[in-house]
Amino acid sequence: MLNYYFDFTVYDVDGGRDLDIFDINEGILEKKQKKKNPRRKWEEYRWPKTIPYYISSTRRATAVAPLLKSSTCCQFRDNLIPHFLSISCFSSVGNRHVGKQRLSIGTNCDHIATIEHEFLHALGFWHEQSRADRDDYVEIMWDRITEGKGHNFNTYDDTTSSSLGVPYDYSSMMHYSKTAFKNGMEPTIVTKIPAFSDIIGQRMEFSDSDLLKLNRLYNCTQGSTFLDSCDFERENICGMIQGQGDQADWDRVTTATGGPDTDYSNMGKCTGSGYFMHFSTGRANTGDKALLESRLLYPKRGYQCLQFFYYNSAGPSDTLKVYVREYDKANPNGSLRLIKTIEGDIFGNLTSLWQLHHVSLDAKMKFRVVFEGTKVEAGPPSGGQSLDDINVSETTCPEFIWRVKNFSHVMENTPINTPIFSPLFTSKEGYTFQMMLYPSGREGYQGQLSAYAHLVAREGDTGQIWPCPWKQITMMLMDQHPHIQKRMSNQRSITTDPNMKAAGSDEFFWDDPRKVGVEVTDTDGSKYFRGPGYGTAAYLTHLRAKSRDFIKGGDAIFLLTMEGKSTRYTRFILILCQHRGSNSDKTTLALASSLSVLAVMLVVTVVSVICVKKKYKKRTNNNNNNGVILNSHAS
Repeated sequence: MLNYYFDFTVYDVDGGRDLDIFDINEGILEKKQKKKNPRRKWEEYRWPKTIPYYISSTRRATAVAPLLKSSTCCQFRDNLIPHFLSISCFSSVGNRHVGKQRLSIGTNCDHIATIEHEFLHALGFWHEQSRADRDDYVEIMWDRITEGKGHNFNTYDDTTSSSLGVPYDYSSMMHYSKTAFKNGMEPTIVTKIPAFSDIIGQRMEFSDSDLLKLNRLYNCTQGSTFLDSCDFERENICGMIQGQGDQADWDRVTTATGGPDTDYSNMGKCTGSGYFMHFSTGRANTGDKALLESRLLYPKRGYQCLQFFYYNSAGPSDTLKVYVREYDKANPNGSLRLIKTIEGDIFGNLTSLWQLHHVSLDAKMKFRVVFEGTKVEAGPPSGGQSLDDINVSETTCPEFIWRVKNFSHVMENTPINTPIFSPLFTSKEGYTFQMMLYPSGREGYQGQLSAYAHLVAREGDTGQIWPCPWKQITMMLMDQHPHIQKRMSNQRSITTDPNMKAAGSDEFFWDDPRKVGVEVTDTDGSKYFRGPGYGTAAYLTHLRAKSRDFIKGGDAIFLLTMEGKSTRYTRFILILCQHRGSNSDKTTLALASSLSVLAVMLVVTVVSVICVKKKYKKRTNNNNNNGVILNSHAS
């Protein structure tokens, strides 16, 4: 049931504005080069595959998020010699060979997509509409451009800006929107194919072509975190094998008696495709097992996230177990280790629905993922267990899933300025929070999704520190494309600053909801306190929400995480915060590049919390004027 509620306070992290890069930083991304730094051939823009950089303490720690996002072989390391990025929203294009090279991530620039855009500039990319073949695909309306901004629409020949053999990409993150630098109400960029008019200028994720060009520029053959993906469309089932010693098999099918009627990848829309793997418990004998094993996987990081869709139409006692089979000298044939047992759906019930599952793995040696279906006792004569869209990556799994059913209907029929709320979620550190979503936007934002995060508390809750110090809540609308590397999910993150005051009040914004919030009666009659909301009125337009696979089978899936400093994630990146002198802190990191947007979500958490917390501790020790005490770990 959708929970509607109206009495609350919200704060827009971006002032309710959906600013694009050219709004934030008018045109200095591609300003004309000075004579002392002539334009170089595009090959010379490349950095070495290990890219040195420096992050000033005066800049937002979230600037480093895309360093784990890139599905490339590039790595970023703290180093100041001989040429390095000074991350401080603008960037020069490529390696300028000038020693310290600024990459600005400042006010209004800390949206994940904006940061990714600037890093692509720094790695050597011009805007998509600067390509030599630009005029074949878009028309620039010069008379509609603000005076003095025309140079942002320059094109560059192939010696300066190579297409790297990739077709023109309307969906590139490096493309300006149709309204860039407009001097009135008419568009400045008109696409030759009208359907792409509202596609250009997307600020969600790297497009497939963005990543392809980045990999080609740096001669990358694979991403550093991707391990496996399978939608079972090919007969070789991605190299997966039937396990030895079982009594039944997993079959590759397009429909199953008892359900499901279609796969999840294509939802039955494509003739001649739409396969998934099915273990028919209806035909099996009691006690029969069916094992499906992935190809051999070779981990680098010691932790992985397994993601898959599971449809269970089997008996209520039948189980699906997830193992890893690990290989070493002592176990050349592999040793099975149980990771998780799933009974029923994710809520323990049978369901006529494909359900998303995440399973955290910790394999440190060569391994396979093993799915073991078991018919435990007599059950229905039809039905079984089904798997589809399996992905394995060396990232951490999201904590929580909020699935909004019939989301297309919800968007179209919810009144403007009317929110719905997610269930309550409790983080590993004991904080409870909730996402608030306006399916039809807040007042003045019709045609948008507006999203906010609230802290929640119940009477009797103990163990939390108030105001809540430096936790980061991430709200991601998942692109449900079968292949994790091809997704363009949309996310926003907010950080709980314990010093932040509520507007027009002396109360701390992130204080105990029992103190600064309102009492709410849940749908089951229970009561809790909801604190003020923090987020954005311009989370995503309806037009973009209806694109790609944000809505699949009518449903939308939000992945939610609330994290602070965690020793688990320090294995993901090496973080060192140092204080040098009285005026500046230096944050240095060494990290490998990654593919998944979940990696972005988690590294933002780690870096923001650790480094900003250090600044907070320093400020608290110096001033000690607000009485807030942090019980913090050593940085």
